[in-house]
Amino acid sequence: MMKAHTIVLVALLVFQTACVPSVNPLYTEQDLIFDRALLGVWTDDEKTETWEFTFSDEKVYKLVHTDEDGKLGEFKARLLKIEGRTFLDIAPVKSHLSGNDFFKGHILPVHSFVQVSNEGRTFQLSYLEPKWLKPFLENNPTAVRYTMIDGEILFTDSSKNMQKFIASNVSTPGAFSNSIRIQRKEPAK
Repeated sequence: MMKAHTIVLVALLVFQTACVPSVNPLYTEQDLIFDRALLGVWTDDEKTETWEFTFSDEKVYKLVHTDEDGKLGEFKARLLKIEGRTFLDIAPVKSHLSGNDFFKGHILPVHSFVQVSNEGRTFQLSYLEPKWLKPFLENNPTAVRYTMIDGEILFTDSSKNMQKFIASNVSTPGAFSNSIRIQRKEPAK
């Protein structure tokens, strides 16, 4: 059973990015796809962040995200389709936090989901919007299993139920954030 302080540490890491984290992945192994077009280094319009996707394993990408301060985060990323739309499920590989092994053993990798659309030489990334989700769940508390930690949402439902929830809300106005556009910085390796 997860201890509350463990969940809080995990949640604090993910909530800072405005993503809604999940204990379980959005995918099952049968759902996974691989698109070579995603391989390479991508940057946002302001060229302050980069996303580097490299081949890790069959249907698994290694994603290294570099923020505007040059700090790195390493993730395993997997692509899947839900009702014809593409999503990226990302989970951290290991914590880069300082601390001893006992401390690091209490940090759990959680999943976050990004809707991805390819538009020519760019990709559009859109996250599930917490500002929409909180009031939605207040009015529909059984729509998906979750828990609240310090006022923030942590999904706890199964992968298949999460897919159903996403599919039923993917076209709902306000459910997903405004897109972040990324364009190729370097060709695929």
